[in-house]
Amino acid sequence: MLTVSSRSHPGSVRTINEDVALWDAGLGLLVVADGMGGHNAGEVASRLAVDTVRSVLEQSADGDDITWPFGVDPALSFTGNRLRTAVKMANARVHGAAQEDEEYTGMGTTIVAALVEGSQVTYAGVGDSRIYAWRGEGLLQLTADDSWIFMLQKQSGLGPSAFEKHPMRHVLTSVIGARADVDVKVQEHVLLEGQTLLLCTDGLHGALPDHMIASALKAEPDLERAANTLVETAVTRDGSDNVTLLLARHSV
Repeated sequence: MLTVSSRSHPGSVRTINEDVALWDAGLGLLVVADGMGGHNAGEVASRLAVDTVRSVLEQSADGDDITWPFGVDPALSFTGNRLRTAVKMANARVHGAAQEDEEYTGMGTTIVAALVEGSQVTYAGVGDSRIYAWRGEGLLQLTADDSWIFMLQKQSGLGPSAFEKHPMRHVLTSVIGARADVDVKVQEHVLLEGQTLLLCTDGLHGALPDHMIASALKAEPDLERAANTLVETAVTRDGSDNVTLLLARHSV
């Protein structure tokens, strides 16, 4: 069973919230997206991506008469292939919408999505929104950022603090909608009793280091209050971006 809490805040600078969060209990689906683009295009991209992921997963839920427009990855489970297809379809629809309407040219969105079936989590991410797992101590980051900074960290072996002022620290290497196709890495994680999933945009993890997020979760066992604390602290410390999160705690 999952207990879920969600919070989103536009921040203290921006007037439009381009983030979208979704929890669909029937599907066991958690999604967070962070849109980008001129005018209201980012808001359009994130909503279109999240709605597409949900729609594809609804249509494929019973396992009958499924088409696989991007093929099947034999290394993935049925659930993994469903999620891969859903994220790729989201990319195709956002990219297509950007091509068809000049107002949406260049729009895109990050996305992280997780399907939870009992204690099994199947998840994927594109961009720099993140999925973490937490159970009492430090955070375990499950997704890897699609960013120049992450690439530099891997190449250099240095930690994130070495790149805090790097001029390309906000540059992403992959987002939903930027190209006609996108690489989607699908992975799995087994939840322990009492373990909490955190899905969030960079408005949270860019404002609060991992140890502060972990401390807030440890200090406040109630998910509703923990979600409020995390968002309020992120806005107070930074507030330059929208802040969105989903907290989901597993219990038997």
